[in-house]
Amino acid sequence: MQKGAVQTSLWWRVALISLGGFFEFYDIFFAGYIAPGLVRSGILTASTGVAGFVAAMFSGLFVGTALVSFVADRFGRRTIFTYSLLWYTVASVVMAFQHHAFGLNLWRFVSGIGVGVELVTIDTYLAELAPANLRGRVFAINQSIQFCAVPAVALLAWLLVPSAPFGLDGWRWVVLLGATGAIVVWWIRRRVPESPRWLAQQATPRSGSFGEMWRPPYRTRSVMLIIFHLFQTVGFYGFSNWVPTLLIKRGIAITSSLRYTFIIAIAAPFGPLLAAAIADRLERKWQIVWSAFAIAVAGLLFGQMNAPALLMFFGVLLTLGNNILSVSGHAYQAELYPTRIRALAVGFVYSWSRISVVFSSFVIGFFLDRFGVAGVFALIAGSMLMVMLAIGLFGPRTNNLALEALSE
Repeated sequence: MQKGAVQTSLWWRVALISLGGFFEFYDIFFAGYIAPGLVRSGILTASTGVAGFVAAMFSGLFVGTALVSFVADRFGRRTIFTYSLLWYTVASVVMAFQHHAFGLNLWRFVSGIGVGVELVTIDTYLAELAPANLRGRVFAINQSIQFCAVPAVALLAWLLVPSAPFGLDGWRWVVLLGATGAIVVWWIRRRVPESPRWLAQQATPRSGSFGEMWRPPYRTRSVMLIIFHLFQTVGFYGFSNWVPTLLIKRGIAITSSLRYTFIIAIAAPFGPLLAAAIADRLERKWQIVWSAFAIAVAGLLFGQMNAPALLMFFGVLLTLGNNILSVSGHAYQAELYPTRIRALAVGFVYSWSRISVVFSSFVIGFFLDRFGVAGVFALIAGSMLMVMLAIGLFGPRTNNLALEALSE
């Protein structure tokens, strides 16, 4: 097969995988956008109620990534990739018809398990499909497609959350529309073949284990990634899950808050596109360090602003920084382990970001009540400093190296 045909086949597979990931991102990010509607309906309270809703999702994500993602190493990327989306879809539909906080959070938790498994499987799948010289760009294009979910859900929330079409609360429509689209993509993704590296691994007698993560050279990498994930989510989800609430705290009305949030969200797919230009040129670890620095600075400035134009400007910068960090972080963690334990190891270290969000949601709610918006972004800046130190000091170089070379 000619080189051009090979690359066309690669990008087609990336597009199909990413289309499924679009709905995983839709599900993760709609929390912040529908939160004002949940509060207005009386199901949740403005601070602790929203924090509990976010925590329920990320508790499920923790279970999915830490305890269940190993199934992709055992049963294959394609199989788990497909059925985890079906799991999430069913749980989301049930959640959309809940009327009390307990039921809402219970089904949000169940949905999170499926999404957690799915996101780990996508990372391992992409890392194994992409050649070394294109790996960064593959993850950048993947995330660009997935992050299109952010403006999509922001627009739908802006249009639907303040109203109740056909007598059904707007926030319920936002959830149901995402679940409906996911069913369609589930059928499309059946065309995606199994990972060739995973298939090759089945022909060898050696199998991986959890203990291998804690032997050199993987032990240092595992500790570094755990620290990275504990702190990077404070900035990433501390903004994306709370931005409408942060704007309302600034005295902006709910409808205007959702409109401004939509404008900020439009920037989401462009962060990965910017990352694509440097993804395989600038060393991956330094992409993470510099994007964390940009998040810290933009966040501190956002926390000081009152004018809507400046809030949106620094909100866009924050979004771009967060999404570049996401691209480089997802690619980086998938590069650092061998095929036999890739899903298991990535799932375990990634799960620390999920448990971090569970606790940091309540910490952010506390900071918002006590110290206001500026206090929240001071917390985010400190967390980004920890990210910079962990990756900058202990991260290995990975650009243009074959996965097998990185596993030696």
